[in-house]
Amino acid sequence: MPAEVRQAMLDYWKEHSKEGSVKEMMLDTCAEELTKEELPEILSYLPDFRGKTVLELGAGIGRFTAEIAKKAEKVIAVDFMEDFVEKNRKANHHFGNIEFVVADVTKIERQSESVDFIFSNWLLMYLEDKEVQDLFGKLLSWLRPGGQLFIRESCRHQSGDKDRGVNPTQYRQPELYEAYYSSVTLPCDADNFYGFDLVVSKSVHTYIKRKKNNNQMLWLLEKVKKDNSQLHGFKSFREFLDKQQYSTRGILLYEKIYGKAFVSTGGLETTKEFVEMLNLQPGQRVLDVGGGLGGSAFYMAKNFGVRVMIIDLSSNMTHIGLDRAQEAGCGPDEVVFEVADATKREYPAESFDVIYSRDVILHIADKLALFKKFFKYLKPGGKILISDYCCSPDSHSEEFKAYVKQRGYYLLSPPAYGKVLEAAGFINVIAEDKTDQFSDILNTEIERTERIKDEFIKEFDEDGYRTIVDGWKEKKHRVERGDQRWALFYAVKP
Repeated sequence: MPAEVRQAMLDYWKEHSKEGSVKEMMLDTCAEELTKEELPEILSYLPDFRGKTVLELGAGIGRFTAEIAKKAEKVIAVDFMEDFVEKNRKANHHFGNIEFVVADVTKIERQSESVDFIFSNWLLMYLEDKEVQDLFGKLLSWLRPGGQLFIRESCRHQSGDKDRGVNPTQYRQPELYEAYYSSVTLPCDADNFYGFDLVVSKSVHTYIKRKKNNNQMLWLLEKVKKDNSQLHGFKSFREFLDKQQYSTRGILLYEKIYGKAFVSTGGLETTKEFVEMLNLQPGQRVLDVGGGLGGSAFYMAKNFGVRVMIIDLSSNMTHIGLDRAQEAGCGPDEVVFEVADATKREYPAESFDVIYSRDVILHIADKLALFKKFFKYLKPGGKILISDYCCSPDSHSEEFKAYVKQRGYYLLSPPAYGKVLEAAGFINVIAEDKTDQFSDILNTEIERTERIKDEFIKEFDEDGYRTIVDGWKEKKHRVERGDQRWALFYAVKP
């Protein structure tokens, strides 16, 4: 933010503060105000920072400072408004573990790897683009490896009363923030670098529910060491998905063959068949891992009265899925979307009645660690249902090995997959090889696509048509050769 704008903003706050308390002034001037419902929602996304050092940027009058100080070993609460910092100090000095700092966040410096968690609420939207880019680089440097960064910003456009006097706010597209944090790196060693990985990104649910406003966005990021050799030249696995397998074009091609809002084998038909095993009841909560465009979630919500949380690492999937939710008439009280990494995202213990996943966990190497998370998230008696690509227990062709490596898959045989579920604590494990059904579905999908060839080419092009038909025939070849298998897994938490 240019100095003259920042000074004008400072003068504006000081002038208004003469007319009432700082808190009253903030309530009058902020486009959106934290509510009792929003506060616990925001806190629910934060990592476990008990006993750690937390840097709170744009701390303001301290709405979050007290909540952070209750758990952290030390909190550094920073704001450029002296009046705000004093108000925060008066309210929270009794904690004894808070350092109150009056400073411009674009000018502060800290030691490298000196904090465990950084919390920023409604801050970056007051900075210029170059300031945001530079700050992301500093934040990456200040965090210890494995440390996390939480950001919440108003995006896209202003809501509410637009006649607010000085308003230097930058209502950026969420994709711009994603570009900023994805582009910052720090050297580590010859083969690795540090960067940010996404844990979760989503609209604040309270604003959607209360104000029909999906422009309040949050991100939770983690500082990780990245190995270029494992990422096909991309800076993150999410970037690999969005730019290669799950590009927008690729998603729409999959949807054309699987059916509206579906991107997994058999579309609605297999969804109906598999969901029948779950005996869903109204009011239950379902976590749909890798839920894609939402087809299964919409079916469960509309037909069984459950509430579904979809997490998917592909932002392209989620953006299209939000459109499909509107088309299906599914509101945020029925289906909620998160762009999130299932291996990093945390939910409270016993949050869900069912965990459901279709042809997704093939992307994840450490399946045991993931299934232990699922075990924790499920209530006692909760059920898990997964369909997934698998491999035969025998040796595999070189062609199949190259395919698996190019896709970034980690495949197990169906029996081995079931053993991992048992090792995670699940009982009544069913590991059913459904490869024959998979082969039949492939034949059906190929035949259907060939029947609508002209329509397919008109909607996409000849290359898109060949991508699907040839790709499905290659799947058939891998199945017939005995390399590739497909299986269904069901288990219960005791």
